[in-house]
Amino acid sequence: MTSLFHTLNVSKQDMLSRLLDLDVVSNNLANVNTIGYKATRGNFQELLAAASQKNGAILSSTQALMQQGSLSTTGNFMDWAIQGEGFFAVRLEDGTTAYTRDGHFMLDANNTLVNGSGQPLVWNGTLPTGTTAVSVDSGGGVVALVNDEWQNVGTMQLTRFANPTGLSAFGQNLWLPNESSGAAQAGTPGQNGYGIVRSQTLEQSNVDLSQEMTRLMTLQRAFQMSTKVFQQTDTMINQAINLRKY
Repeated sequence: MTSLFHTLNVSKQDMLSRLLDLDVVSNNLANVNTIGYKATRGNFQELLAAASQKNGAILSSTQALMQQGSLSTTGNFMDWAIQGEGFFAVRLEDGTTAYTRDGHFMLDANNTLVNGSGQPLVWNGTLPTGTTAVSVDSGGGVVALVNDEWQNVGTMQLTRFANPTGLSAFGQNLWLPNESSGAAQAGTPGQNGYGIVRSQTLEQSNVDLSQEMTRLMTLQRAFQMSTKVFQQTDTMINQAINLRKY
């Protein structure tokens, strides 16, 4: 009877793990067209009881996959993409610096260069009054279009981390550093291993649609199998209980 209850517990834990992994895959699929999005995967940890008895597995963490996404030309001067290592830095409302690969920027009502969520880009320089467009060269030089003339207005740096896969997801396609990722390290694009910046270009999501769909089908079948094990084990326990009554 004890072994049956153990099997019931393992199958229950397996169903829960499959559901959590399904959430990860679903989130990847939902962001297949999100600019600069990085796919995530679930990391599972096996549960052990006394005498090395297996008790199933739990989702211990999720991990970002930082492979380069494909680059798409847009023709918009304020669409910037990073080719290689690095992140754009943006300032949150509380003053915290967050990091992103989404380079779709625009000018707000205060003539500030911001991302799609309104967070200002962290860079060195100011935009003149009357700026109608902003561009950047591969080395981080920023120019502004004022009265139909391009003017040098400053520079920008990229930021990288010792372990970018350890970054914490903040939401809105933003990342925050932690002990696992290491401290932020700013540098000049195109130098010392930092990537280059390409204007009029956006980095697409790195989600592999075919891989995620395959994973989705595998999870569905595994969940069905765990459900069947749970149901059959529950039936066997009920039969065993009924036999002991007689």
